[in-house]
Amino acid sequence: MRYGAGVPPSPVELDRIDKQIVAILQADGRRSYVAIAKQVGVSEGTARSRVHRLTDSGLLQVVGIADPLRLGFGTMAMIGIRTAPGRTGDVCRALVAIPETSYVVTSTGRFDVFAEIVCRDLDSLGALLTQRIQTIDGVTSAESFVLLEIHKLAYGWGVGEVDLPPEV
Repeated sequence: MRYGAGVPPSPVELDRIDKQIVAILQADGRRSYVAIAKQVGVSEGTARSRVHRLTDSGLLQVVGIADPLRLGFGTMAMIGIRTAPGRTGDVCRALVAIPETSYVVTSTGRFDVFAEIVCRDLDSLGALLTQRIQTIDGVTSAESFVLLEIHKLAYGWGVGEVDLPPEV
């Protein structure tokens, strides 16, 4: 999601059925079109075409999210980065190309950019910071914040209050 010039895209108007479909997929991205259709009271073809329209528009993305700790990645950190004037976009493009980054955003305040990093261990994090991030042309400083524990990780925003019919 890139919001050119810092301006988010215009909100998309969703009807009741679109909102129900989004809410269902946020709770279980593996739900079949048949199950979605039955629950919201539309045909399977309608459910399929609406999901395709929502994904093609960029509003909805259905992905599998793996637990990095169970995959052997024991260290996560948020990196606050300051950039040279006019270099923020270049720095972000370089960060996005690093496989260990899971999240790269520009921001206001003390840091120009934040990048979330997932590494195997502290040694890997140290090498990534000193040999790859701090050497990116345009980075003037980088400060790491090791994440000790995740208390909430949510992706269920966006459709507000939705009355879902019971599952059929």
